Amino acid sequence: MPASTPKSATSQAERRRRRHPRFRGDFSVTVTILLANQYQNLEGHCRDLSEAGIGVLLAAELNVGEVVDLTFALPGSATWELRGVLRFRRSYHYGFEFLSLTVERQQWLKKYLATLKPVD
Repeated sequence: MPASTPKSATSQAERRRRRHPRFRGDFSVTVTILLANQYQNLEGHCRDLSEAGIGVLLAAELNVGEVVDLTFALPGSATWELRGVLRFRRSYHYGFEFLSLTVERQQWLKKYLATLKPVD
């Protein structure tokens, strides 16, 4: 019986590769979540932003997989209200993937991100 082929070690850069680059963000974000049969607004701050999601500093205890409402205003735009799912958490830094971006907002976000400084 042939021995299984060992997998080659992946580099740290390959493990950290993302679908979309992240950019520094600096604005308030309200995260609304259903807790104990009522909606609760949690105030947070954007740490980073990409075409697919947002990193928020939030003093709360949320679980990966939870779906929330995200409300924020990018500089130069009206207030955005989006659905998001929690994909990542490290301490009080939460990474939400956008679930409900319209094509128009995707294009606006792409143009806005081009004006920001990359994180990675």
